[in-house]
Amino acid sequence: MSKVISIANQKGGVGKTTTSINLAASLCHLGQECLLIDMDPQSNTTSGLGIDKDSLKKTIYDVLIDEIDLEGVIQNTAMDWLDIAPATTSLISAEIDLVNLENREKKLKFALEKFKKVYKYIIIDCPPSLGLLTINSLVAANTILIPMQCEFFALEGLGQLSKTISTLMQEFSLDLEGVLFTMFDSRTNLSGQVVDEVKKFFKDKVYETKIPRTVKLAESPSFGKPAILYDPTGKGTSAYLDFAKEFLSKQS
Repeated sequence: MSKVISIANQKGGVGKTTTSINLAASLCHLGQECLLIDMDPQSNTTSGLGIDKDSLKKTIYDVLIDEIDLEGVIQNTAMDWLDIAPATTSLISAEIDLVNLENREKKLKFALEKFKKVYKYIIIDCPPSLGLLTINSLVAANTILIPMQCEFFALEGLGQLSKTISTLMQEFSLDLEGVLFTMFDSRTNLSGQVVDEVKKFFKDKVYETKIPRTVKLAESPSFGKPAILYDPTGKGTSAYLDFAKEFLSKQS
């Protein structure tokens, strides 16, 4: 059976999409079949894997609203064993279109049921909000993974984030997969301070692997490739491979 992981954080710009793409690609490199679900209306996960959004006839929007089979949406990628259910900006209207539908918060959960024997991991890239798209993602998931940028505002909002995560876990019967530090700069005192404070809140749920801030990681989506294909020997690629190995080591 698949394990379904939502990658979420209310704050934007913390590396959710970068982590979604590169965790999935790294897991596939390590022999695990993965499906990525793009639930963010910005659809950066879709373009970041080289999918031409203008050519798409059906997307995750049609799965949620018109209940078409997910199989008719899934696209192959340049990475072996990595597939994606793509999105376009049409997903923006899904927040409104879902409101009056029956079981509106369970649309994605229902769509994924028949695929839980196909993929080892299903990874969902969530938008930076707590609207119906994120709720669908959390209801469908087994666990939630939190990327966190090592900056002052992350530290400032840590207490609220902790409360939000606790509420979400209780409300949606989720486990916390872990907290991943992104855009980490070991040269700054602030990065170390953020790590120490976050560990006080989340303890052993904080990953030892930290993702550095690198130009190549930032560039790779514009070439439609995960870092492992764009910059195979780079620091960012190595960090995500280490993270994938640490992630796998924690699976029961």
